[in-house]
Amino acid sequence: MEHVKKVKRVKSVKRINQFLKWIKGYKLIFLISTILLIALQYFRTLSPLFIAHIIDAELDGLKSPLPTFMTSLFTGDTVKERLAIIALVYVSFTLFRVVIMFGRRMINAFFTESVAYHMRNTLYKKLQDLSFSYHTHAETGDLIQRCTTDVETYRVFVGEQLIEIFRLVFLIALTIYQMAKLNGVMTIYSVLITPVIFLTAFIYFKWVKKIFKRVEEAEAKMTTTLQESVTGIRVVKAFAKEKYEIEKFDADSKDYMKEDFHLLKLMAIYWGGTDVITFFQYAITIAAGIVLASTQDLTTGEYIAFLSYIGMIVWPLRQLGRIVQDFGKTTVALDRLDEIMLKESEHDGDSENHPPIKGGVEFRNVGFQFEDDNKPLLKGISFKVEPGESLAIVGKTGSGKSTLINLMIRLLDNQEGSILFDGVDIKDINKKHLRENVGIIMQEPFLYSRTLYDNIGIMDQNASEEKVYKAATIAALHEDILGFEGGYKTIVGERGVTLSGGQKQRVAIARMLLDSKPVLIFDDSLSAVDTETDIQIRRALSDYWKDTTVFIITHRITTAMEADKIIVLDKGDIVEMGTHKELLNQDGLYSELWDIQTNVEYDYKQTVKGVK
Repeated sequence: MEHVKKVKRVKSVKRINQFLKWIKGYKLIFLISTILLIALQYFRTLSPLFIAHIIDAELDGLKSPLPTFMTSLFTGDTVKERLAIIALVYVSFTLFRVVIMFGRRMINAFFTESVAYHMRNTLYKKLQDLSFSYHTHAETGDLIQRCTTDVETYRVFVGEQLIEIFRLVFLIALTIYQMAKLNGVMTIYSVLITPVIFLTAFIYFKWVKKIFKRVEEAEAKMTTTLQESVTGIRVVKAFAKEKYEIEKFDADSKDYMKEDFHLLKLMAIYWGGTDVITFFQYAITIAAGIVLASTQDLTTGEYIAFLSYIGMIVWPLRQLGRIVQDFGKTTVALDRLDEIMLKESEHDGDSENHPPIKGGVEFRNVGFQFEDDNKPLLKGISFKVEPGESLAIVGKTGSGKSTLINLMIRLLDNQEGSILFDGVDIKDINKKHLRENVGIIMQEPFLYSRTLYDNIGIMDQNASEEKVYKAATIAALHEDILGFEGGYKTIVGERGVTLSGGQKQRVAIARMLLDSKPVLIFDDSLSAVDTETDIQIRRALSDYWKDTTVFIITHRITTAMEADKIIVLDKGDIVEMGTHKELLNQDGLYSELWDIQTNVEYDYKQTVKGVK
């Protein structure tokens, strides 16, 4: 039993820390806002006493319930004069409350927006620092929802509901204090059913938290489906799968609606039930007040004040339901955010070593296996490339070519052997430093919804127009761009949808030309370019990057044949290594691929000639 209590205490402390960790650095602002809030609630509890003072003190000649610092202001020779002064004081008192309220809201707005800003930036930085493996398994739509909707949920809670908790606590406490000063017996009757409201709110919280988690998950699934469908709209339309996507979204939307409707039903039951309880409390207070007033144990002014005070207790207590509801929603949101924040950064424990990188690369008996696979993808990979040399990596689909490159830049970490840059193991080199010295041109490059000029110049914001045009010319793209109506000012559309596959790859090559690096990797980045353009680009690049170590991943033998060295991968092993001529003489897999591709190309050219 003691162990269970200890576990509950630990969980409670953990939950409190989870709520407070995001407002570190803003505690002083929050404290000022809370102090102003307490002052507001105290002043609010004085309002009913003005009416009680007028009836009891001014009209009936009884003792005033107002504090002395207030009654000392009510000077006058006649009742009429004193009532006029009371009205003036009350108006001034109300205006003072409005000024404090405005100041508190301004401070609170600054507090909540600062917290949200801090959260968004912290989450975004964390996502940037998470490993490549994490991002390959994470759903984009879900991550977007966590960084927007879940952050907004927390912002609203700390800005409104957390403050509301303090407001309710101090308002109820100060109200009961003022009521007890007026009449103790009446106070007991006025709060008789409030424990029932507390109990109802607690039970409601237990139910609603589980439902909120299901609602959040259903919404995340629906968001992911929408994001994937919109992102891949070209594929959807190309295969006429609009109906399938609509039905898929409809199913996810129905699941979300069902979970949300379940939540709304529970909310309706709670709000309806607490309304009934609240009216019972009013009935008890009114009845008790009439009885006590008839026996002269309660004055008329006190009775009217109690009717005002009961509203300051039961309605805020009823508001606990909304706070509990939002608290449940916020705990789910924070749990989802912690699933990101508690993940280990890929830079934790990273080396601080920043050695000069000239381009020498060596693999020594490198092996790699994915965690969710039962056999190694790469086995005993060994080769060496000197600075300024070019190496082509050829192999069938799934042979491990791209994985080998991912190991080289530590998007993945090899479990066996070692990879060295200029004699230094890459695990002893800072990851960011390593990647800053290795340029990669992807098979499917990411282009921004900006102009062609901006997409090329993104690697060097200060590059001159002449330098950008020269890079586009080397990438065999300049003439294509001049053919567009807008030239270099043409907007390429999101992810470059207005360009062909070959044009996108050449934009990626052009922008890499603006940022020279000692090691350059072509990850099948000329696959969408015709053979003649491929040769033209590579010959232009060979002069431009003559001192750069170049890795070329390709299926096309004509692309690989001019490399200084070629390795052939098959099922995770290097089965052949050498120059183009040497590999043709070995009569192995490379020679077989050469024969297949040259025959296909020859047949294609003959067919084209026949058509002409």
